[in-house]
Amino acid sequence: MKKLIAVILTLAMLLSIVPVVAESAIDTSEHVKIVYLVTGDKPTNRTDEVLAKINELLTEKVNAELEFRWIEWTDWQTQYNLALATQSGDIDLIGTATDWLDAWPNSQKGAFLPLSEDMLKTYAPKTWESVSEAHWNLCKYNGEIYLMPEDNYAQWTNHGFMYRGDWAREAGLENGVHSWEDLGVYFKYIKENKPDVIPWDANGNGSSYSPQMAGGWQTSHTGNIAIEGFPVAIFYGESKENPYTLSRYYLEGDELVNFAKTMKEWADAGYWRADVLNYTGDVVTEMEEGKTGAHQHHTQTWTSERTTMERKQPGSDLGFFWFGEEASNLISLNITHGAMAVAAQSKNPERALMVYDLMRNDPEIYHLMQYGFEGEMYTVDENGLFSRPDGFEDSVDGVSFNFWWGRNDNLEYRNAQLDWDAIQKMYDAYDAVKIDYPYGQYIYDNSMVGVFMDNLSNVYNTYMPRIVFGMNDDPEALVAEFRQALQDAGIEMVMSEIQNQLDAVYAK
Repeated sequence: MKKLIAVILTLAMLLSIVPVVAESAIDTSEHVKIVYLVTGDKPTNRTDEVLAKINELLTEKVNAELEFRWIEWTDWQTQYNLALATQSGDIDLIGTATDWLDAWPNSQKGAFLPLSEDMLKTYAPKTWESVSEAHWNLCKYNGEIYLMPEDNYAQWTNHGFMYRGDWAREAGLENGVHSWEDLGVYFKYIKENKPDVIPWDANGNGSSYSPQMAGGWQTSHTGNIAIEGFPVAIFYGESKENPYTLSRYYLEGDELVNFAKTMKEWADAGYWRADVLNYTGDVVTEMEEGKTGAHQHHTQTWTSERTTMERKQPGSDLGFFWFGEEASNLISLNITHGAMAVAAQSKNPERALMVYDLMRNDPEIYHLMQYGFEGEMYTVDENGLFSRPDGFEDSVDGVSFNFWWGRNDNLEYRNAQLDWDAIQKMYDAYDAVKIDYPYGQYIYDNSMVGVFMDNLSNVYNTYMPRIVFGMNDDPEALVAEFRQALQDAGIEMVMSEIQNQLDAVYAK
């Protein structure tokens, strides 16, 4: 028995020194500067002060320091892609995304370094271990890993309607609003019982309501799944079971007609103002002042607005009806909505990976990046909730690293000001029905259909606002006219091309 214990102890000692041997094989004798390309305006708060502390830690741990290169929001799309196209070893880490920062086109153009499994295991071991094989596969192009995904951060940007729970109960909706039908009951109650309140004082001047409202009805009444990355929001997969076949919802069937009829009824009932398409008011402020009963936006906005509303309208119990709720149709945010890449021309790709591994996984560095100096810029209570000191102004006193490429729920603190009982209840409901975004590796190629896509976009922007806000005399006739205009603009050819592109990626 003593021999067995001795053998076990010996093995344990040998195993315990393996990481040390591996780490010792990495040459970090030369101090290097890792240049990190990130979108956002250069901060004027205490970011530089905190960065100095982070660089002390990075120097101590991997003998490197970070230098930020900001792509400011003015003309950011052009400047970002220009920086990637002209890199000559002056960039190392690049914040990117497949749905808003052209990660796949830039991979195709050779802007990013392919990352072998050995590189990731050696220089970013904690990141490698924390990302599942399935998620690594979603970061591959032509069989090579190009991205490290932000796949462990709860972030819900699915849209829906915020509504007042107290008014919903007055309307007889004891359990709140959970369907478009409930929403109609809620709006009707406000219209008939709150003379100084517009049920939904929508700011319809912009174009964003069209895809949100039309898509919201679609995901609520069908199993269709939105495919991101197109100039016009009419391309959906059929269902969870058949995601890679394009839906013909905008060309056929009754649901789009039903949507148009309902919106016409709501417009005629006065649930929004008659000049909604020209209105530019601040709906959030109006809701906080009790002048409107709803705001259409996404879940993340609701989580903070619920607290604000409780302060400004005590007892309002702000709820959230999410689009797709009736059909349990919910897709998680794409895990490459935020991702980090290593620049193809980086002079220090190994050290860049080591720095990223620490940014993503080292508690001290992570908390400095997300919150600043503990005890001075924030405190954490016994429940793990963080608070800012009185008078704290983020634009002056905070930090702004814009680290959207590897946030980590294992290291996040929850904001003590938010209503986590209500938020967690919502997140649990989402977790029960969500599926992963199924199109993470699809790269839309515009080269064959660009002109036709522009025409479709023009048709959509001409007709959809009138459908969404019921600005018409005959919704059924307007939908028929819209569908014919899509045909005339070449939608069948475009759908055929997109279907071919999907098949090329996903067909077995």
